[in-house]
Amino acid sequence: MKLTSVQRQRVEENLGLVGKVIRDKVRGINQMGIFDFHDLFQIGCLGLCKAVMTDRGGNFSTYAYRLIWNEICDALIYATKRQETELKILDMPGFGAVSDPLEQIILQAEVQNGIARARKAANPSTKKGIDALVLHARGYSCSEIGAEMHAAPNLVTAWMAKAKQYLRRQPELQRAIQLVNA
Repeated sequence: MKLTSVQRQRVEENLGLVGKVIRDKVRGINQMGIFDFHDLFQIGCLGLCKAVMTDRGGNFSTYAYRLIWNEICDALIYATKRQETELKILDMPGFGAVSDPLEQIILQAEVQNGIARARKAANPSTKKGIDALVLHARGYSCSEIGAEMHAAPNLVTAWMAKAKQYLRRQPELQRAIQLVNA
């Protein structure tokens, strides 16, 4: 996106509007998905740049506010759809169907052992993905996992997707899934 010097100055004058949109519209960390405030600010700045480039007069702040919010919404929707798709890869339907607590413990132990054995045989990036999946299952976000593993959240997401595909091909885990569905 190429801006003229006048357009750049207008963007700089209205950067506060991006922060206002995020504060007004995004409620809590759960709504941010894999993004943190800085990610959303950058995405919002793209919307602000689009507003500056396409402005035809009128109340600029109202027009820009809408474009900034649309850009952020598009990013959040895309991230949510992508995360849902990736979670389906290793989805274990019926895991809660085992009613006996002892059977659940045994099944969980079998799954954990299968994952540990699969991790030993995996390549380095798949191992990182398995470690990220474990942290994700404990409730950590991709941003938090990325900070812990010194990697970008998008890279963490890619590692997890690769690890999920790898784990789904493991015979020991397939047997555990069959036990759950039995």
